[in-house]
Amino acid sequence: MSETNASTTWLTQDAYDRLAAEYERLSGPARDEIARKIQAAREEGDLKENGGYHAAKEEQGKMEARIRQLRQLLENAKVGEGPANDGTVGPGMVVTVRYDGDDDTLTFLLGSREDAGHAIEVYSPSSPLGSAIVGKSVGDAATYALPSGAKVSVSIVEAKPYTG
Repeated sequence: MSETNASTTWLTQDAYDRLAAEYERLSGPARDEIARKIQAAREEGDLKENGGYHAAKEEQGKMEARIRQLRQLLENAKVGEGPANDGTVGPGMVVTVRYDGDDDTLTFLLGSREDAGHAIEVYSPSSPLGSAIVGKSVGDAATYALPSGAKVSVSIVEAKPYTG
């Protein structure tokens, strides 16, 4: 899988370990706990008006969705050593862009929102801006569409591997 492949999720070792532990907890002990909550609520009788049962089922649905999300994320993760420091934009890179016609720049990590706990803002490689700049190099320009349909152009000012 190419390091500039948008389906790759680049994670630090710490983030990977934290997510793997969350996955193990949710798919093991937390599943058992929610099953016990559902069974206890069932034993209370009429399920139509049983708020505890419905709350537990909703919690179970959210938990199962998070388990699927974590499984996919961990399967597509590239862990450890970051991408090459060659100025090419890809997952795991800290990118600075300048908006055309403006002196302001925006610096962000192109990667997983799971790394969003860091001081730097995170943009997904599959976001409109992210997908427009993946594979581009310092000095290149890219255009992407805003949700309103308006087009925005940026120039890549800097692209360097994320070091945490």
